Amino acid sequence: MSQIRHALNTRRADDFAQWYQEVISAADMAEESGVRGCMVIKPWGYGIWERVQRLLDARIKATGHDNCYFPIFIPLSNFEREASHVEGFAKEMAVVTHHRLIADGEGGLVPDPEAKLEEPLVVRPTSETIIGDAMARWVQSWRDLPLKLNQWANVVRWEMRTRMFLRTSEFLWQEGHTAHESAEEAKEHTLRMLEVYRACAEEDIAMPVVAGEKPEHERFPGAVETWSIEAMMQDGKALQAGTSHYLGTNFAEAAGIRYQDREGTQQFCHTISFGLSTRVVGGMIMVHGDDDGLRVPPKLAPWQVVILPMLRDDERDAALLEYCEGLRAALAGASVFGEPVRVLLDDKPGKAAAKRWDWVRKGAPVIVEVGGRDMENGVVSLLRRDRLWGENAKPAFETPARDEAGRAIPGLLGKIQEALFAEARDRREANITRGIESMDALKEFFASGGRYPGWVEVQWAKPTGAALDKVVEDLKALKLTVRNVPIGSVPADGTCLFTGEPAMERILIGKAY
Repeated sequence: MSQIRHALNTRRADDFAQWYQEVISAADMAEESGVRGCMVIKPWGYGIWERVQRLLDARIKATGHDNCYFPIFIPLSNFEREASHVEGFAKEMAVVTHHRLIADGEGGLVPDPEAKLEEPLVVRPTSETIIGDAMARWVQSWRDLPLKLNQWANVVRWEMRTRMFLRTSEFLWQEGHTAHESAEEAKEHTLRMLEVYRACAEEDIAMPVVAGEKPEHERFPGAVETWSIEAMMQDGKALQAGTSHYLGTNFAEAAGIRYQDREGTQQFCHTISFGLSTRVVGGMIMVHGDDDGLRVPPKLAPWQVVILPMLRDDERDAALLEYCEGLRAALAGASVFGEPVRVLLDDKPGKAAAKRWDWVRKGAPVIVEVGGRDMENGVVSLLRRDRLWGENAKPAFETPARDEAGRAIPGLLGKIQEALFAEARDRREANITRGIESMDALKEFFASGGRYPGWVEVQWAKPTGAALDKVVEDLKALKLTVRNVPIGSVPADGTCLFTGEPAMERILIGKAY
């Protein structure tokens, strides 16, 4: 049997971290910027993020949120008002202290001592504090509530260990912030936005997730409750793909977000925040990529269909391009997922095979090659990116009639979206282990569970104080973390793996990005 010659040099099974970096480069998604931890997102990578933005923005607005924008610079004093919040971000803050540079006399530039700011400015790591100031001005009465805001922005968290898309010093995201009359209403909205994230991850990104509550020690700084969606990558590690936080009245008390209730009494608002970032693009790579590059779910693909005419640079090209244009026009006039099909006729110079493999590495869902013989026979050569290989280690081309392809491709895109999700979901379920009931068994499992052991579900007594500190240290020694308490999991019926106390719930444990 012939051996497949894959498009990448590195196999996932050999070196997953190197494979990930190679996919980003080979798919032309991003590159290093020259500033540690910051990346240049190239058009194909940014196009995928734009699709996430468009789809998620519509979901957020459907919950009653309005988009707005707040400054990237936040006075340090804003953070100091909320002690647990500033403590949680202190090691990651980038701080501006001067507003002018001067020549140093040796051909360089240095901060001007005369231009020192009266108060340092923090480069936005998240916007709870500055949005809290605005809410304190905008909310006066119960009639002003609920106040639901969202912004698309960049943030800076000065990471020590960086990896493109997954953990960068500067990244792009949306952050939502709301103020409510009651704890019940705020908590309901916290879970509503968690469901928005779940739907976006699973229905748009085709990335199966587990939605659940974070334990006490994994909460967002200053939050009363933190909820997350967790996705399993192909190496078995977890990726926290989005979070939603009930903040109680902590930030309202710090910022003075009060309202006059229906009885005329002053009350503090209950606030929430939620965020999802470009790390979901990294998650998409690690969930769907293969040894030939990226596989982009059709809902996210900047181009869902790419048509590649096999040009000869002679007089026959005009007829071939006209034949291809007929297919392009038919597809552009069709719709899928409630939008027009995004189809590109790639008529740039170059050998057809080389162009095909460029689009394979980029992960375009459907690639259509058309040569002179195809045109003579009234057909096209169609390749599904999710099912690239056929018999004899050759690409699995189908050859439908051109008009038939124009009618069938929109439905095919829907099937590819479903197939990618089902493949990832089945892989995740096959790699969640249950029934481990002791710390020794947990250690043994991760020591001998293979290179990619996946996650373990165990019973949990919700320890606090010194008992929780010990659990955290024990897990840290194994390079493990608690991911979340899955919503809808089977009720606890035994003892906590860590403390031996009666269990209250079940948690997922694993290695994580």
